[in-house]
Amino acid sequence: MINLIMAISVIVGLGNPGDQYKDTRHNVGFKVIEAFGSTHSAQWKDESRFQSSIAKIQINEQPLFLIKPQTYMNLSGVALLKFSQYYKIEPSEFMVIYDEVNINLGQIKLTVNGSAGGHNGIENILQNLGDGFTRFRIGIGPKYPPQLEISNYVLGKFLKPEVNIVNKKMKDFVDGLKLVIDSGSVLAMNQLNRKEINYDTDSRKEEI
Repeated sequence: MINLIMAISVIVGLGNPGDQYKDTRHNVGFKVIEAFGSTHSAQWKDESRFQSSIAKIQINEQPLFLIKPQTYMNLSGVALLKFSQYYKIEPSEFMVIYDEVNINLGQIKLTVNGSAGGHNGIENILQNLGDGFTRFRIGIGPKYPPQLEISNYVLGKFLKPEVNIVNKKMKDFVDGLKLVIDSGSVLAMNQLNRKEINYDTDSRKEEI
């Protein structure tokens, strides 16, 4: 069903630029938005004025911007503010994809408004762009081993068992984004947030 009023006009995937960060847990936002873009033959272009890599596609005969800020995670909001001011786009039109250590690996949690929850990229977006954007949170937890510093965990690369799960769930991530665009955040929450995933950390022990 075509949604005549498409609330989301910008999808942002958070991550850090550079090959050294490519397969880290913190870059799952980049990974998912690239997968979503590939289903629509997105052509990415570096836009220095917005400090971002940007693609523009059409969904339901409506334009949709895809953005990967290239400022590094902690300054993501700086890039989005420039884009928002240039195109006069409100925070409510943004959907941001990012990693969430407090959610089990592969699980999706959709929220609107709220705190940054310790995520530096979201904190910077709140400071610059403001609140009201849709958060498409992708679980990368639980942190393992528990004593590992959170910064080392999120900047660590996915282990093989984790890669398998992320790859297996990628279609669900992409379908979830489409659901938000077609149905809106509120209706999408009812479907996406009730899908629980239990992840056994024992499968990672052999690789740590």
